[in-house]
Amino acid sequence: MFVPVAVLIAADTLAGAAIESLYTKPSPFENVGRERYLAESEHAFAIRDKHPKAPVHVLIISKARIPSLQQADPELVAEMVALAKNMARQEGIEQTGYRLVINTRPQGGQSLYHFHMHLLGGRQMAWPPG
Repeated sequence: MFVPVAVLIAADTLAGAAIESLYTKPSPFENVGRERYLAESEHAFAIRDKHPKAPVHVLIISKARIPSLQQADPELVAEMVALAKNMARQEGIEQTGYRLVINTRPQGGQSLYHFHMHLLGGRQMAWPPG
């Protein structure tokens, strides 16, 4: 599942110095200890967000360093959504509702280029989100 960052940069339609600098910044997710895992699947794991935006704020993170949704295989995305659904059940928000967010690229609000999803719940979500 590991794909070298250089290959991802070369394959990206937005390739260039700006994208390269975003893709090669260190990822804090690469050093998360397993003791912080709430759950995991073969290619992803779940942890609590250090700066929660809701009473329940869990991150679903790919184990491999994949920059964004744009480079993720559909199978990985499906696996991560399944893990998010399991976490919603585990966190007690499956029935009341939750939001699953994937920020993609700069205008989509992505600031960390290691593919992850935010599972938010435990309160009424506003719309539009921002």
